[in-house]
Amino acid sequence: MSDYAVIIPAYNEEAYLAATIAATREAMRGLAGEFGVGELIVVDNNSTDRTAAIAAESGADRVVFEPHNQIARARNAGAESTRADRLVFIDADTRVESATLREALALLASGEVAAGGARLVMDQAVSPMVDWLVRTWNRVAAGFGYAAGSFFFARRDAFEAGGRFDEAVYAGEEVWLARRIKAWAKPRGLAFSVISDPPVLTSGRKSDWFSTRAFLGQLAILFLIPRATRSRRLCAMWYRRPAESTE
Repeated sequence: MSDYAVIIPAYNEEAYLAATIAATREAMRGLAGEFGVGELIVVDNNSTDRTAAIAAESGADRVVFEPHNQIARARNAGAESTRADRLVFIDADTRVESATLREALALLASGEVAAGGARLVMDQAVSPMVDWLVRTWNRVAAGFGYAAGSFFFARRDAFEAGGRFDEAVYAGEEVWLARRIKAWAKPRGLAFSVISDPPVLTSGRKSDWFSTRAFLGQLAILFLIPRATRSRRLCAMWYRRPAESTE
């Protein structure tokens, strides 16, 4: 039985996944058993490429299949597959250092923190729009206590009490979970903590894939029509590559 689990949801991530698993393994080895036994779980979210095979070949402890293409379901499927009391969710295009993983697990083990996230930095030069979005997100996350899905950690009891990731939505599920966990944690004297340093390194590839106009259009839809998060089609930027259909 593992003490903590690192869960990586992956949909058509054959280009990134091996490197992400290698980096995650390195981060876990750097802990030297400090937080007990860890396991690395990859959730193949109905990929049409070699994602599942690469996960197995690259050293995932377990590869879970989730047939419904939705990030919330993929993350929840990974959590359901383990009995670990501490859960760390990392996106398939994200790199986390040992120091950041150690801080997250130490916070969870302290008895004072229910969940949290970390500051994000991009792995490449990005457009002014994406740069503004990332900087704005980091300020909001630090100021109000939110975590991006690319790095979200939680105690099992807080995760379950918060209702897990909301499977009714296709975007923003980590924000709603953070809010529910904080509501549960506050009367128990527990905090939601955002790690500022070291940050997590995540891919800026969407800056290459989508234009500023596309980003503005997606944001306008989500802000003007909040229920749009319940539609995979209307949250297409999070679920497709430029050459893929939005259907």
